This record gives sequence, C-alpha cells and structure tokens, in this order.
Amino acid sequence: MRKYKIIPHIFDFRKPSGTSRGIMTEKKSWFIHLQDDDSSGWGECSIIENLSPDYSSDETYENLIRSFLNSWLGDHLNLEDLAHYPSIRFGIETAILDLKTGGKQKLFDTPFTRGLEKIRINGLIWMGSSESMSQQIAEKLEAGFRCIKMKIGAIPWEEEFRLLAELRNNFSANDIEIRVDANGAYSPDDAPRILENLASLEVHSIEQPIKAGQWDAMAKLCQATPCPIALDEELIGIYQEEKQSELLDHIRPQYIILKPSLHGGISGTQQWISAAQALHIPWWITSALESNLGLNAIAQLASSYKLKLPQGLGTGSLYVKNIPSPLHLEGEWLKTEAQKPFDFDAFFG
Repeated sequence: MRKYKIIPHIFDFRKPSGTSRGIMTEKKSWFIHLQDDDSSGWGECSIIENLSPDYSSDETYENLIRSFLNSWLGDHLNLEDLAHYPSIRFGIETAILDLKTGGKQKLFDTPFTRGLEKIRINGLIWMGSSESMSQQIAEKLEAGFRCIKMKIGAIPWEEEFRLLAELRNNFSANDIEIRVDANGAYSPDDAPRILENLASLEVHSIEQPIKAGQWDAMAKLCQATPCPIALDEELIGIYQEEKQSELLDHIRPQYIILKPSLHGGISGTQQWISAAQALHIPWWITSALESNLGLNAIAQLASSYKLKLPQGLGTGSLYVKNIPSPLHLEGEWLKTEAQKPFDFDAFFG
C-alpha cells in the first residue's frame, strides 16, 4: 500500500554566507519519504528564496508537493506535469528512483556509486570582506583544491580584482583554475571591462555576468568576450526542448551550468545536457545548497556522464547539522563509501 510523508526542515549555516542576493543564515528543504509495500524512497525538495521559480510561500509550496504526491498515490502522476516546478520535480523524481532501485539511495549504477571512482569538485569562496575571502581561499588551497570558484559582485570590484590578482600572482593558470560567479551583478555596459580584467588574470570562466533575460546583450558579450562565459540563471524557467535549443543557439555561451533543483530536476538536467551537446557546448553540474541527500542524487547524476571538468558540488559541511551519509571529501575529490548507509534516524530523531 502506498503512503508518503512530507518533512519540512530548516538548515542553519555554520556561518553567514554571502551572495550578490544577500547574506544567508538558513535554508529550507522539504523531505519526501515514499513507501510502497516493502520498498521506500527518499527525496529532497530544496529551494532558494527569491530564486527558485516554483516557490512563493511555505504553505503554497508544501500544498503543491502534497498535490503531486496525492497523484502518485492514485498512480496517475505524470512527471511531465512537474516541468514548471523544478525543485519539486527533483525531490519527487529522486524519491521515486530511490523507491525503484531498492531504497538505499543508490540511484545510478556507476563506478562512483560503487565507490570505485571519485568526482573532482571546485572549492567555493563565499562573498564577504576581503579578509574573510582571503582566509577562505587559503583554507581551500590548504585542503588541496586546485579549482577555486569565487562569488563576486558584492564588494567593490577593485577589491575583488585585487584578491584575484593576488591569487594569480601566487599560482599560475596551470596550478590553479579560477572560476567566478557574478549572479548577474553587472550591467551590459560595465561587463566588458570586467571581462577584460578577468581575462588578464587567465580566469577560466565567469557565471552569469549580467542579469538573465537579456538574450541579445548576452549573445553580444559571448561573441566578443576575452573570458569564457557560463550561463546559469539564464536557464531558469525554460523547460521546452525547442526553447532550450533556441536560447543556446542564439547566445552561444562558452559553457552552461546545471542545477537540478533549478533547471528541471533530474530529467530536465539531462534534457539540457542533450541540447548543449548538440551544439558542442561544454557543461558542468552544480548543487544548490541541498542537504547530503540532494547532493548525493546530484553527484550520482553527474557520475552517469563522462566528466571532463570539475563539478560544482557541495561538501555537506555547510550546515551545522546534516544527514549522516556515505559522501566524503578527499582533498578536492568527492567520494562515496558504497557500503555506508544514510542515517535518517540520527538526523530526524
């Protein structure tokens, strides 16, 4: 007999984390637990307020989850109906896939999920004062990261450029790969100067230099940029294959970055990858502040492809308390202990 449970949870950050949209101290998720006879499955619907397109309020969001799960109870859930609800689709898809694969959170059968291979990830530097960002950089380098991603756009550009220049002066492009994420912080008029500055430091790429929705302006930047541009927020809210191909063909970015909770769940991410590959546009997958449960699903999805670039996967250490899981870091490599289970009892009590 089918039944389900929805468990809201608020995660507390270990320390306030800065983005161009403000300082984050907590983040909300809704966990889904499905049961069908002797099998069960877990999923996570993870949102970022003011960014997730399917979230407006806690009550509305949970009612949407409940409505879709009631359809699942009656065996008439069509996942295509969740196309416009990417974070909910991601959570429900994950739970259903877990249900079908034995309820052990092994969603894809890959060398990574068997504990035989590992995934290289970037080290994320959160926005803050020059001193705090310098400290974060030092910690990531000490931990063994050779791909550093800095969020930019919150403090004066001159200060951020000085930090980047200092990092580049100490480490060549062969030693350290630098990625930056602007979250649309710059205007189309200011962006060319920023791109020139970044190119002078051999920065690998910049995510979303201008706000999403300016296709012509972004296309113009991508065509002439001396620093490769990656699309991120630009992809949110575009779910039809034809529209996805149209956007990529029009803008022709150097990269795209895919976040399952924002870009269509597991199947939506796979659809974006197919569209990008058809145009020979490289990509990587990034988590979006999910717990270890969501991170596990995203890492396994990434591992189902032949990865050529460091992925933007979290490490599980961002929050004061997280679900005990088989995921762990070895330097800049994310690994999973194949025999170690998730401990939901310890987390939910």
